[in-house]
Amino acid sequence: MEPERECRVLSIQSHVVRGYVGNKAATFPLQVLGFEVDTVNSVQFSNHTGYAHWKGQVLNSDELHELYEGLKLNKVNRYDYVLTGYTRDTSFLAMVVDIVQELKQQNSNLVYVCDPVMGDKWNGEGSMYVPKDLLPVYRDKVVPVADIITPNQFEAELLTGRKIHTEKEALEVMDMLHAMGPETVVITSSDLQAPLGNDYLIALGSHRKTKADGTKMTQRIRVESPKVDAVFVGTGDLFAAMLLAWTHKHPNNLKVACEKTVSAMQHVLQRTIKSAKAQAGEGNKPNSAQLELRMVQSKKDIENPDIIVKATVL
Repeated sequence: MEPERECRVLSIQSHVVRGYVGNKAATFPLQVLGFEVDTVNSVQFSNHTGYAHWKGQVLNSDELHELYEGLKLNKVNRYDYVLTGYTRDTSFLAMVVDIVQELKQQNSNLVYVCDPVMGDKWNGEGSMYVPKDLLPVYRDKVVPVADIITPNQFEAELLTGRKIHTEKEALEVMDMLHAMGPETVVITSSDLQAPLGNDYLIALGSHRKTKADGTKMTQRIRVESPKVDAVFVGTGDLFAAMLLAWTHKHPNNLKVACEKTVSAMQHVLQRTIKSAKAQAGEGNKPNSAQLELRMVQSKKDIENPDIIVKATVL
């Protein structure tokens, strides 16, 4: 491929010394796929919080602002993409919005990819694992400035105030999310019944673009991927980063972008579970350290994924 103009991503996410979540999960794939990645570490922890112990520091909104001011003073605050994920603090999130708005003034083509991490469903029951007061900030401030959002089903329900029981309702919720701002919405996981059966997980994508004559076109897709029987951490961060990369490379083909993202994801998870089981030994449940994503080992799959998951156009 002929070299394109360098593409620069500002990624504001967690950092861990050991393992792969947040910026550690997003940076390597983006670099491998040809992006310059500038990272702001919203926290610096020894490891992710699923381990028995963790220690570390949290960046506050003033410190985030100070880092951004440094970039601005040197006139290097021009970005093509901003990527954000898990945040626990409302003032930090509000500061992110201010920075995104300012960066969009610098570059009107900037694309903000936001994973609105708020909670998930366990056994059909949704619960939030961030403070409740983050919901109105995401809904009223963040989502309106975002271009691509990657909520799970529970987060999509929270943002719209509507429950999803069927695919039709999911598509309606995605339309509501489009109306709030983002032109690309991917519901990364759901408890909808997959046509391929119970061993599959459904993700849904919707891309709405306005054509030159002002009419709106929406492309909608369904992706069914095999369930992997383990609890991984960092998968959402990896997903959002790869989706950023593949939508950049296939700007008007959400189907291909999602196929490549989900296929690469499958390769990484399969390699991780295989390796974790080998480390844990016969009959033992792998622990957090053993279930860390096999990122470096998956370099080739991330760079050029063999398409093992196909998307259906709806």
